[in-house]
Amino acid sequence: MLDLFSIFSKGGILLWCFKGAGLLPKEWEAFTPTINELIKSVLLQERAVKKTYWENGQLALRYRMDNEFELVFVIAYQKMLPLLYLDKLLDEIQLRFRDMFQDNLQAGKFFEDYSGFGPEFTRTLRLVEEESRIEKLAQQKPRKFEESDKSQKSIKSMIVSDKNESKNDSKSKKEQKKSVKIAEEENIQEFSQPENDLDEQTRMENLRRLSQKASKSPKSPNPKSPKTGKKSTTWDPVVYGGKLSKAEMNNLDRTVGKPEGSEDVDIHFNQYVPNKDLVGRSAQLEDVEYEEDDEEEIMKSSSSKSGGGMFSMFSNLVGNKALTREDLEPVLAQLKDNLIAKNVASEVATSLIESVMVKLEGSVMGTFQSLARTVKDALTQSLMKLLTPKRRIDILRDVLEAKENKKPYVITFCGVNGVGKSTNLAKICFWLIENKFTVLIAACDTFRAGAVEQLRTHTRRLNSLHPPQGNNGDQMVQLYEKGYGKDAAGIALEAVNHARDSGIDVVLVDTAGRMQDNEPLMRALSKLISVNAPDLVLFVGEALVGNEAIDQLVKFNAALADHSSSDNPHTIDGIVLTKFDTIDDKVGSAISMTYISGQPIVFVGTGQTYTDLKSINSKAVVAALMK
Repeated sequence: MLDLFSIFSKGGILLWCFKGAGLLPKEWEAFTPTINELIKSVLLQERAVKKTYWENGQLALRYRMDNEFELVFVIAYQKMLPLLYLDKLLDEIQLRFRDMFQDNLQAGKFFEDYSGFGPEFTRTLRLVEEESRIEKLAQQKPRKFEESDKSQKSIKSMIVSDKNESKNDSKSKKEQKKSVKIAEEENIQEFSQPENDLDEQTRMENLRRLSQKASKSPKSPNPKSPKTGKKSTTWDPVVYGGKLSKAEMNNLDRTVGKPEGSEDVDIHFNQYVPNKDLVGRSAQLEDVEYEEDDEEEIMKSSSSKSGGGMFSMFSNLVGNKALTREDLEPVLAQLKDNLIAKNVASEVATSLIESVMVKLEGSVMGTFQSLARTVKDALTQSLMKLLTPKRRIDILRDVLEAKENKKPYVITFCGVNGVGKSTNLAKICFWLIENKFTVLIAACDTFRAGAVEQLRTHTRRLNSLHPPQGNNGDQMVQLYEKGYGKDAAGIALEAVNHARDSGIDVVLVDTAGRMQDNEPLMRALSKLISVNAPDLVLFVGEALVGNEAIDQLVKFNAALADHSSSDNPHTIDGIVLTKFDTIDDKVGSAISMTYISGQPIVFVGTGQTYTDLKSINSKAVVAALMK
């Protein structure tokens, strides 16, 4: 039984609506947020797919889009009801309503009331339900004898053949095989006979060569080198409890010749700060830029080359007709291969192509030029909407707001091993102190050897760039560490309390790298986030990965939700995309991560230095993806 059928335009105008007979006002209000969620998450985000099914709680929706007249048809019902006629009902109602809608548009009745469509809907609903009932009874009814496979067998096929006939047939087959073998052997002998017929001159030449080889004296064997004995192993006397002599102690002394009172020199300073002129001028992040080709040149080159351009397959389409799925499938399949080649995950590429298919199916195009441009623009708009965040993350504004409330702004970094969490944490720290905020780094990676020392080195280097003398005597960056083997959640909690007591603006929590399948470590990460309740959880991922990005993000989000004791668990809020300078125009990982998580890319790492931190430019990424 249907509860709701709604027809509205893509502009948000409700044209006609049907309510179930037994639907109460409170139950009617329950469908409103479900349909709003469908519009927000599917239609506006360009995520419409072929299955056209959406569910939220116990309610289910089926929808159909008419691209020619910009209409949306939605059916709402209880998810537990097995209604098998909904797709047919959507097709029938779409055909009937669009004819009425077209007639009103041609007559200039733009504000026509469509309440008269109710009787037509009731008639169509009864017709479809009756056809569905008849089909269901026909499936349950047993088949007749004439419809079975047994009725197709003739009497001749049931007669058992004589054994003697079968023997004679087998003998004749064997004789045929023998004759074939004899013929092959004769052919082989015929071809092999000429090989034995050597002339006299060739035979004498072979005998002369054999006599020359026999007359040569054998080579004298090389004298064997004497065997050397095994060298004795030199063991380290310090490691194995031995003692060192005074001469060995003097050889190990590296302080000889060192000038007194000299400070430690940071030998890697130039690698992280190659241009000191940028210090004090990097408060504003730059955008990632790509070279954009002229659109007209792309279209000309794609049309002039026979079969060379991505959109050359449109040349066989006829203008001034509604596009069908069969027309669009060849070129969109080629477009899907192009997305996968640009490092977009296969599952995400399939969904994007299907959304473009749903968006263009039924549209009426003109010439080939406008058609090719329309297809490209449709995919570009889908990618732009995908990369545009649902909510804007403005860290500087949030830090100022937390500072007014006299509490620190806490950012937690998480991700798999080796993606660059600590390095990009240092870059973000440099960006924050460029904006005159004090930062406390919490060393919560108590597992990896050298993790605390790495953060200590970054802290010392960043303080040398912004000394306390230029900041009213305040140390811009501090490190809070408790060594190794300790509870990471406890260290983070102590760091946040220390920052609150000391008046520090931002706390950056560095966590240990962990694989998404490691349940104990994922439980520890969920505990750290639940206990400390950070303001922002950033997932650090590589730009080099393709399908692996889906697995990482999905399992990290699932682990944070499953292992949390809160009713509203805190999952990933944003993404930091690292190693973006190594992928050229293969920027598909940005699309994959955003599509799966629904969260924005906050920072992009483009190098090793502190200034190699940028914000993503959606237009530039889409332009690189569409090359």
